[in-house]
Amino acid sequence: MSLHVIVGAGAVGSATARLLAERGDQVRLISRRGTGPTDVTGVELVAADASDAQRLAELTAGASVIYNCANPPYHRWSTQWPPMAAALLTAAEASGAVLVTMSNLYGYGPVDGPMTEDLPLRPSTVKGEIRARMWRDALVAHEAGRIRAVEARASDYVGAGATSLLTSVVLPKVVAGKRALVPADLDVPHSWTYVGDVARTLAVLGADERAWGRAWHVATEPAMPIREVATLAAELTSAPAPRLARMPAAVLWLGGLTNPTVRELQKMIYQFRRPFVLDSTAVTSTFGLTATPLATSLKETVVALQASP
Repeated sequence: MSLHVIVGAGAVGSATARLLAERGDQVRLISRRGTGPTDVTGVELVAADASDAQRLAELTAGASVIYNCANPPYHRWSTQWPPMAAALLTAAEASGAVLVTMSNLYGYGPVDGPMTEDLPLRPSTVKGEIRARMWRDALVAHEAGRIRAVEARASDYVGAGATSLLTSVVLPKVVAGKRALVPADLDVPHSWTYVGDVARTLAVLGADERAWGRAWHVATEPAMPIREVATLAAELTSAPAPRLARMPAAVLWLGGLTNPTVRELQKMIYQFRRPFVLDSTAVTSTFGLTATPLATSLKETVVALQASP
């Protein structure tokens, strides 16, 4: 039985841990608080600071795959990502494990047309530059033969426990029958990636050497505007027709004065004011991975929201 080590116990890390354990792998899930899924056997929960290179190397010794599913607080990326990324590279080199990094689309910056993996990384934000640098560093180590690395990229998440503008701002209001102010263009196409599909993709990328040395987009359903997603969510939960309005820029700015997450969101808001479309053709044609229907993943999302306190 091979050891799979996951760093980060959020929605993606937990879904990946559950998937690997259910297929019979030995799973160690590392997070600062030692949290994670408790409804499946075979997942060892460990509390540790993943930026501590020595401790991380100890915890990943003998691993066949390391999955970077971490996600520091949005306003602390600049300080927390660099040491953690460096520690992960060190752990991958020391253990010989494949390093599978879960990333996003920030590194591309604003683009015209659907995003494919062959687009150059041209970030326009600090967060995008951090993500781009992480992949470049991993790729250099891979090409030098020091590690084996692969990166998965996805758009905004849906699914139980997923955190995104949609799941935090829009859907809670929709299922409650309340009006939602949304800092976005409500009618431009936007891609939504299901966390369950992310977990399946990570499991494949870590095991198939054809994947290594490049980035792959997670299988994702065709893009759908926020207004249409909200309407579908209302239909799935028998909620009233959604009442959505675009949030004035001044309101978002004022929110950022006291909320650091909102302040950081302002810098990434370009993704919600123009078409933001992910093309996942490559992962489907190469590995046969397909996206879960949005109605299915959205149903899981709203059921989880309704069940939360």
